[in-house]
Amino acid sequence: MPTKAKAAPKTKTKAKAKAKAPGKAKSPAKAKTPAKAKAPAKAKAKAKAAPKKKAAARKTPARKATASTEFRNFVPYKPSRGEEYMNEQQRDHFRGILMDWKSQLMQEVDRTVTHMKDEAANFPDPADRATQEEEFSLELRTRDRERKLIKKIDSTMERIEQDDYGFCDACGVEIGIKRLEARPTASLCIDCKTLDEIKEKQELG
Repeated sequence: MPTKAKAAPKTKTKAKAKAKAPGKAKSPAKAKTPAKAKAPAKAKAKAKAAPKKKAAARKTPARKATASTEFRNFVPYKPSRGEEYMNEQQRDHFRGILMDWKSQLMQEVDRTVTHMKDEAANFPDPADRATQEEEFSLELRTRDRERKLIKKIDSTMERIEQDDYGFCDACGVEIGIKRLEARPTASLCIDCKTLDEIKEKQELG
């Protein structure tokens, strides 16, 4: 009789062990679910950050274009074999270059005047006023050089009309189409221009 009473508690301990076993299997599943949920959140954050960088790159201001002292927006002239130097076609070619160049310079002068009228302000801070005056003085200096260049373009166009264009003022030889395309207002050939520059350096030295 006492032996049967002792056997009953052993069966209860086995049942408790079996009941605990399923509980252990559930715990790893709970630990994995938060890790999976975090991964898409990081991917979304990166996807949102990428367009912002592109947008910032687009907003970068473009550099302000200024008129150049050299005009390059033209198709180079290709003379045919045996073609007469500075014929009507060549004069028309350089006349078009000079007119387009002058038009570009005039647009820059008008743009500067408009810009100075719009930006002119009496700043209370002396440092701001000094900065603005310095910017305006630089612009005016550039425009002054361009006004002188416009006058030179006008005198060059008069030479075209008088059939004097394309020949050196010092020695009378042909200046050459390539040199004139590089500097349409040139009045000296490359040799005379080099000598002229050497003389200027000697006088200054």
